[in-house]
Amino acid sequence: MQQAKNAKEYIAAQRSAIASNPECGMSHYNLAVALLGIKEYGEAENELHAAIDCTPNLAEAFVQLGGLCLQRGDLDGCLEYNKHATKVRAGFSEGYGNIGFVQLQMGDVDEAIRSLQKAIVYNSKFSQAYATLANAYLMKGLIKESIITNLKALKLEPTFAIAHNNLAIAYLENKEYDLAVKHCDKAIELGYEVAPEILKEIETHRK
Repeated sequence: MQQAKNAKEYIAAQRSAIASNPECGMSHYNLAVALLGIKEYGEAENELHAAIDCTPNLAEAFVQLGGLCLQRGDLDGCLEYNKHATKVRAGFSEGYGNIGFVQLQMGDVDEAIRSLQKAIVYNSKFSQAYATLANAYLMKGLIKESIITNLKALKLEPTFAIAHNNLAIAYLENKEYDLAVKHCDKAIELGYEVAPEILKEIETHRK
């Protein structure tokens, strides 16, 4: 209840700020993020557009609009908004990370790898980008690169379940079965739903 009350108060404060200064892009953006938090997606989208109208270089607003597109299954829209984000702010790692993720969903693995490598160049602590890049390497059959990249993700975030799952698959491919079992168990322990066919194969290599 306290959290809901705080959200309402925060939203009211942002609306008040906008009323006194309608041209403040950041107030529109802050209101949009708060509205997203309470799943008021339509109004949040309007506020994000208002934020961009006031502050055209607000890269975060483009990323949030991309997120709303992704939620609707609009991969093209998500890609375009994130490309805008990287145009208005050079070296915006989150934008490149999202571009890579969408390109991977679209099956553009080579393009995804290029985008994700950029995301990591601009932010060497971007664990999600490492995990997505590792997945892209796996899809290309670059097993060694996938393992190295997943390990980098885990160095940043040891409880990153997706990276443990990816490592289980990569180690299976590499016939390093003990390590595959270890990372599969860790992924499950962290609440990740490992694919049934992977679990089945892991069980055949359990000692």
